[in-house]
Amino acid sequence: MKQLILFSILVCSFFSLGQVKFNITKHDFGDLEPYSARYVDLKLSNTGQKQEWLLRVKKTVEVSYIVSKQIIDKDSSIIIRLHVNPTKKGRFNYSVDVFTSDRAEPVKVKLTGNLSESPQNGSNMLTQCPTFSDRAGGRNPNQFDLTVVTIDEESKEPLSRSNVTLIQNGEAVWVKSTDKKGKIVKDATLGLSYFYATHEGYYPAELGAYINFKRNYIVVELEKDKTIIEPDPFPTDIAVVEPPEEEIIIEIEEPKEVETHLEEELAIPEDTPINVEAPPAFNELDPEDFTDANFKPINVVFVLDVSSSMSGADKMELMKYSLYQLIDMLRPQDKIGIVTYSSKTRVLLKSTTGENKDEIKEIVRKLRPGGYTSGGAGIKSGYKLVSRATIDDGVNHVIVITDGAFNRNSGDYKKYVRKYKRRGINLSVVGIKNKEKDEVEMRDAAKLGGGSYIPIFKLVDAQNNLKQQIRALTFKHSVE
Repeated sequence: MKQLILFSILVCSFFSLGQVKFNITKHDFGDLEPYSARYVDLKLSNTGQKQEWLLRVKKTVEVSYIVSKQIIDKDSSIIIRLHVNPTKKGRFNYSVDVFTSDRAEPVKVKLTGNLSESPQNGSNMLTQCPTFSDRAGGRNPNQFDLTVVTIDEESKEPLSRSNVTLIQNGEAVWVKSTDKKGKIVKDATLGLSYFYATHEGYYPAELGAYINFKRNYIVVELEKDKTIIEPDPFPTDIAVVEPPEEEIIIEIEEPKEVETHLEEELAIPEDTPINVEAPPAFNELDPEDFTDANFKPINVVFVLDVSSSMSGADKMELMKYSLYQLIDMLRPQDKIGIVTYSSKTRVLLKSTTGENKDEIKEIVRKLRPGGYTSGGAGIKSGYKLVSRATIDDGVNHVIVITDGAFNRNSGDYKKYVRKYKRRGINLSVVGIKNKEKDEVEMRDAAKLGGGSYIPIFKLVDAQNNLKQQIRALTFKHSVE
């Protein structure tokens, strides 16, 4: 009996120690953004003298996994890739039980972290099922091979040597030329994206799209510029060249000199200032000129529509790209603040100076759409924020960027517009691919606020319109 008990103890001790070793039993993902890597690799190594097996992986629904193989040969290893998919904003703590043939009890693996933003529609649309196509130490697990094809709009024939720019989060990621088959195959990161294609003899083409591991094939159609007249290789008309008419020369007698006393009549008094330089005209300046000599400092607060109506890749990317152009232009004496509105209004950035470009861009980069439109509340918050950072000798302005009418809870925003206009704080409205019927309300709001309506429908608009409007607002002399 004693021998049986001793044998049982030895067996239990053997299984409790185990010959399959785990490289980690806990992992903290830190702060997860929508595009952050969400997997960790467990390495199970067999240090014993016999073959072992991976029996089972017990997990919650928020964790998925894939294994390299089930059998763990002696002196070899297998990989279990665990992928987390939190469904709620905030801290998460998952426990995964891994059963192997050398143990009576599972090895518990703890996965922790913090989801910084709530997933849209209750689930994270950016999460990809785990795969071994992306190795640890290789490219970002959210990257994949993207194929972009440019074709003629009418003939559908591929266009070689087209230039295509991929823009994500307001910045150009890469610029590439298509090959002989009109294709580009290049690494891309999943998410909202904007494509800008050009080809000699064609109008530029633009396209917004959400790309991921499955939606990885983009076709851009370009329209031929028919204003370019190509020479006819077989002319049917023969031009008749008329002989030149005989040149007629008319001799004009030079006028005689007339003695005048203009020098005495137009004598300039000694105390009159000479060589007074006139202020430069706005249109004569370099479009990139934003120097202190010609432009006042600006205190601007952007009220950004991040409701679900802005979820199209073209709208969000045009807004971000436009803001990036302006941010790059800001000077240390300029101030900028950011308010967003959808179902709720949030102050993302209290007024800060133009020196903090990286901080400002990072906030713009993280913008994500979702929720209802509540523009009126956003405008009120924008006015309050800009009034706290007023520049006495500069321009104080609120700029709303939206794709449509202000809609929900917007009825009383006009009294705020009138109130702050009397205090010298004006309002402008930027329309991002807005509908014609919404433009009327945008123009009315801008007129009421003493500002302008600024349309942005294409990339060239995003590159110039907002930036040039800021230059016009702050120009020290008359714009006309």
